[in-house]
Amino acid sequence: MRNTRNSAKETGLSRVPVWAWRALMLRLPENAASRTRATSIDAVEYHLDIDYAGDGKRGHRLDVMVPHDAQGSLPVYIYFHGGGWTSGDKAPLTRYCASQALEGMVVVNANYRMAPGAQLSHMMQDGNHVLDWVVSTIADFGGDPSRIVLGGDSAGGHIAALLTASAFHPELAKHYGIEPHVDRTNLLGLVQHCSIADFSVMFERGFVLSLNFLRMLLPENGRGLHLRSAARFMSPIEWLDSGFPPVFITTSERDYFYRANLNFIAALRNKAISVDTLIYARNRVNTRHTWQQESKHPESQEVYRRLGDFVRRVAPRPVAAVAAVVAVLPALVVEKLASSGVATVLPRLVPRTL
Repeated sequence: MRNTRNSAKETGLSRVPVWAWRALMLRLPENAASRTRATSIDAVEYHLDIDYAGDGKRGHRLDVMVPHDAQGSLPVYIYFHGGGWTSGDKAPLTRYCASQALEGMVVVNANYRMAPGAQLSHMMQDGNHVLDWVVSTIADFGGDPSRIVLGGDSAGGHIAALLTASAFHPELAKHYGIEPHVDRTNLLGLVQHCSIADFSVMFERGFVLSLNFLRMLLPENGRGLHLRSAARFMSPIEWLDSGFPPVFITTSERDYFYRANLNFIAALRNKAISVDTLIYARNRVNTRHTWQQESKHPESQEVYRRLGDFVRRVAPRPVAAVAAVVAVLPALVVEKLASSGVATVLPRLVPRTL
């Protein structure tokens, strides 16, 4: 059983209503997005506001960022912004996503429909459409659809984690009315920035969000549903198995969802699922909720470095993977490969991995 705590002691906030959270998330001035894009990174090519659903809605737009002079196909990092499921936009994440592109990946920065006009099922359907778009189109931008890493911050991280779980559990996918077309073996990693993969914390005394957040994500505001039972289908932590991909989690003691992240880390380790973590103590004042998108902080730069290492490890170039195997092949096996003619291919493979 996961520990229950008075979360207000950790966050300083308790049972914030939906309207107050939206006001908090909308605190950025209207021109923040344009300022963010104005300071974007020149070494990255930007393809902005692509309509992935074909209906012209802002909630169905995505950006693609590709590093200049990319060599060969690159892993794909799909990112969903946060905002408490009620607010936010991809635009302020432009610099964050471009920073990841510099690490050698094609980055897809996606919008999705939000509450109160949309429920979690709609967000999941939008996320699934993004995955479909990536599978069918990302090769045109130099991305490899067989090497996908999903990620997000806060509510966006929750959506990314739930999409990952849905690819491995037909019952969960059916619950949200989605049919994942991405091969689950191509989902190679998951990134969580101050995310909430464990909805059991919603029921803890003094948790930062009111239970109305849970209700607003459900059909008819959860009327007639047992909330704890409904929360099972909203919690990625409840859908882990040995096939789940490696996870990279960043959080801090200043994070509103700190406890949920610790629970997720413990559950992953209990299931023997690979998990990398970067956890800052409360004395690191730059690590408030979703600090990762503020590139000026040294703590954020450490996130970017670690994230790049994570993606390179879980989604290596296919040729590099072959060369790694070749490097440890016993001499006898190499001789047999040589006699079969395969060895003529190896010299052409190995140099490209250096």
